[in-house]
Amino acid sequence: MSTIPKPKELIFSEQTHLLEQSAYHYHLQERENPNLYRDLFEYTSIPKISFNHRIVPINMPEEIWITDTTFRDGQQSTSPFTVNQIVDLFTLLHKLGGPKGLVRQSEFFVYTEKDRQAIRACQELGFEFPEITSWIRANDKDFELVKSLGIKETGVLVSCSDYHIYNKMKLTRKQAMEKYLGIVRKVLEAGIRPRCHFEDITRADYYGFVLPFAERLMELGREYNVPIKIRACDTLGYGVSFPGAALPRSVQGIIYGLLHYVGVPSSMIEWHGHNDFYKVVTNASTAWLYGCSGINCSMLGIGERTGNCPLEAMAIEYASLRGTTDGMDLSVITEIARYFEREIGYEIPPRTPFVGRNFNVTRAGIHADGLLKDEEIYNIFDTTTILGVPATVAIDSHSGLAGIAHWINNFFHLDGDNVIDKRHPILVAMKERVDAEYAQGRNTVMSDLELEAILKDIDYDFYTRLEHINIRKHFID
Repeated sequence: MSTIPKPKELIFSEQTHLLEQSAYHYHLQERENPNLYRDLFEYTSIPKISFNHRIVPINMPEEIWITDTTFRDGQQSTSPFTVNQIVDLFTLLHKLGGPKGLVRQSEFFVYTEKDRQAIRACQELGFEFPEITSWIRANDKDFELVKSLGIKETGVLVSCSDYHIYNKMKLTRKQAMEKYLGIVRKVLEAGIRPRCHFEDITRADYYGFVLPFAERLMELGREYNVPIKIRACDTLGYGVSFPGAALPRSVQGIIYGLLHYVGVPSSMIEWHGHNDFYKVVTNASTAWLYGCSGINCSMLGIGERTGNCPLEAMAIEYASLRGTTDGMDLSVITEIARYFEREIGYEIPPRTPFVGRNFNVTRAGIHADGLLKDEEIYNIFDTTTILGVPATVAIDSHSGLAGIAHWINNFFHLDGDNVIDKRHPILVAMKERVDAEYAQGRNTVMSDLELEAILKDIDYDFYTRLEHINIRKHFID
């Protein structure tokens, strides 16, 4: 007899302190032709966003966390990682997540021998977090692979829009549901926790398929006494977070329905988004706010087409929403970025928030003047302390004396009485050299090496004094 209770018809909510209906029943709505929401997704025009003005309550879970898909969805968009690279990146995920394991899980492919070597090597590290999970095809051979590797949870693809059910798989909704339930039952009988990936949920018939299927999954979980996780997959990035937006595109509506109509616990709901419409981070945060515990991400947002939700973005978002890092080591974000560049050869666009080379670099002279007076005026937060990346100034034709002063102070790590003011005569000489470069047609920024060479040439003794201060400071630190 299962110990997982069935939802009650009426409960007293500890959040609202009201009696609330908690048991709703939605039946599968079979249809002869697929519902492709042609009023929203005309295909020959930009997808439309509709509103029904229904507002659902914010319902932030007691615990929220991040899960990782770098080694599954992420690898589908890049050259395959080597085993050593996977081990190094997995170690960085562990370090970033901190003692509470806020990077809770990381999913892997199991198809090739290299995939399995990587899993074994990561298992040998002995980390509790991230937990290693898999993503497999629905066949007995793959189940056996997962069992042999000692993996306790696996993702199972259960596409839920009529685009997939009717147009791709050539099934009816009833046939698709029965097929999926049969697959999930096999996973349960193999002694593995299922994580059901509701692919294309933001184009799916929510009341006609998503909720009836989710309800059947909850019944199956009670039968086996194993909680079944649902991953809501915004496969094409159609999700929107606007208040009053209508289903199937409403992120908060999707999460609310799974919680309130089906009784899926927050801890068993995960959001997986893509960035096709620049909404991936906002949608993920909205999923958290409205009751989803897990946000599935990839390092640097790598993934199919426009990519997944950037893991580093949600680590920062966590700290913003909770008011604490809860033990996460955010400086590892910079380590991950530099590892991708150095060891993998991945090019990060320089203005990418938190990880791009120029994310906290200013070029405008007026901004440089502000940075020189008080870094807080133009820097988003203390990026030196939090990410290990000091705010800097790129020197070009617009930087002015303040920009060059900020470059010197930053490059030589000057502070206190050693700080160089923008009125210092050495800066006038350096600015004349810089201006001459651009007067001759240069259109790229000056590098540190070029500026260092200019300073040496203008006053080598002055350069030596600054270098001595820099060395002594590092020695003391």
